[in-house]
Amino acid sequence: MDAVLTPNRSLSQKGFLIAMTAIAVTFFMTGLIFLSMGALPILGFMGLDILAIWFAFRISYSRQREETRVTVTARTISLHHKDAKGREKHAEVPAAFARIELEEPAGPTSWLRIEHGKTAWIIGRFLTPTERSSLAKALRQALLAARAERYPA
Repeated sequence: MDAVLTPNRSLSQKGFLIAMTAIAVTFFMTGLIFLSMGALPILGFMGLDILAIWFAFRISYSRQREETRVTVTARTISLHHKDAKGREKHAEVPAAFARIELEEPAGPTSWLRIEHGKTAWIIGRFLTPTERSSLAKALRQALLAARAERYPA
């Protein structure tokens, strides 16, 4: 098994441009209405609101660069994680002694863990509970197949 986990995208780049254009036009028109009534500072505050929304989207997009690669072979489970800033972490767990753990029923606070001894690696924090359950099932099946390959009956 070789799976690459990435966060779900909130908007495409084109969708982002359309949304920001609609927000900017709406806020500008609303600001002009307040300006015509003599409330000059409101136009500036509307501009700050647009800037805050743009900044929130930029933070969201930077976090979407996160990536986790899980590879299951007959000998090991390899974990490669690259965070939003590009820093990488790597771990290898012997497949013979690894466990896949997920609290059932999967909820927002139940994490998917790959455990070995007293050490655990949490993967897929950005996945929905349904996606975590599906991934846990797939990892368990891949681990069983890997063990069967290594230790034929």
